[in-house]
Amino acid sequence: MNRQNLLTTLSLLLIGSVAYGQKPWTLQECLDYALANNIQLQQKKIAVASDHEDVLQSQSALFPSVSFSTNQNVSWRPFAESTINLTNGSMTTNRNTVSYNGSYGINANWTVWNGNRNTNTIKQNKLTEQMAELDVEKQANSIQEQIAQLYVQILYETEAVKVCEEIIKASELQRDRAQTMVEVGSLARVDLVQLEAQVSQDKYSLAQAQSQLANYKLQLKQLLEIHDDEPFDIAIPDVSDEKVLSVIPNEQAVYNAALENRPEIQSSKLNIESSEIAISTARAGYMPTVSLSASIGSSNSSGQDNSITQQIKNNLSNSLGLTVSVPLFDNHQARTNIRKAKYALQTSELNLQEQQKQLYSTVENYWLNATTSQQQYIYAKANVESMQESYSLVSEQFNLGLKNIVELTTGKNNLLQAQQQLLQTKYTTLLNYALLNFYAGENIIL
Repeated sequence: MNRQNLLTTLSLLLIGSVAYGQKPWTLQECLDYALANNIQLQQKKIAVASDHEDVLQSQSALFPSVSFSTNQNVSWRPFAESTINLTNGSMTTNRNTVSYNGSYGINANWTVWNGNRNTNTIKQNKLTEQMAELDVEKQANSIQEQIAQLYVQILYETEAVKVCEEIIKASELQRDRAQTMVEVGSLARVDLVQLEAQVSQDKYSLAQAQSQLANYKLQLKQLLEIHDDEPFDIAIPDVSDEKVLSVIPNEQAVYNAALENRPEIQSSKLNIESSEIAISTARAGYMPTVSLSASIGSSNSSGQDNSITQQIKNNLSNSLGLTVSVPLFDNHQARTNIRKAKYALQTSELNLQEQQKQLYSTVENYWLNATTSQQQYIYAKANVESMQESYSLVSEQFNLGLKNIVELTTGKNNLLQAQQQLLQTKYTTLLNYALLNFYAGENIIL
């Protein structure tokens, strides 16, 4: 993350709960805030930290393990018989009912060689950690794509609401004119009733558009982990025709770039590498294991003439051992493990092919949608101009009594449909163009 993005993220973390209720959010602010606060993304990061601990633990397995142990015992014999001792010419009676003893030891064990299992485990754990880091990137990419899609959908619904509002204004104007025409007797009242019904229908369409807009804003808030009822709105960028009609990136170039930078592809390659190491680990089942052990210990007990310190010194003992374990017959466990590891490798290779295939399909769909919608945008824009002019002419002729209510309604519906098609092609092009650049390794910019 560059310095500018880091500063933006920190500022959003500090004032996020207040700022979003004060001003509209830009797309970049939404992306930065989500990457800093998304719960699933935080869980992925915790998994990375956990996998790193596995790497440290497996590295420690290369060194000897050392432990200290002690054992202290106290015995009580309440019915022990008395004994007579002769000390310095005097006879004494002694009955030892309580006795104790202790032992102390330091033990060390070191696996010198076990068929490279330990080193292979380190390699696999490092690969697992890297794949976990790539999972974080995959989750971040998924979040960014979802935010971009919702953001563009909000932009579309915002303009759709404005179109519906303009249609209502035109319908109310036609209704008012029709009211005047009915009063002077130049229009039947049944036509006025139809126009009033059309105004109600247009208001219903507006309510639907507003509901859709509110729903998409709610989805975006939830994706940003914002769960209160503060007002939330997004900044509306200025989308020019030049932006919509920008040159679409080459499909193959985007795919080649995606093969190099997309985390799902890199993760699949690492999984293949991990599977290859697993085969080497399984083959270690045929190899001997060599380990060293060493210990130093002593003991003391009651009833001795020497002091505890002297006893420990006198009883001090050391040992050093070498163990070689050679597998002769393990009920085909090693062979089974090798075969299963090879099957896992084949599965990993197929998973990579599937990921590459899915990636190409995704890039191809984005490219096709961008190309098609861009061409449709050109025709849709011309169609809106034609329908607008046609509706204006029909409205004038209706006011003069030359067109009936059916022709007027048809003209208005055609205009509404053309405007909706224009918005759809506009924002479909914008979204797919941005996502193509995103898959090529660039930031999402509308």
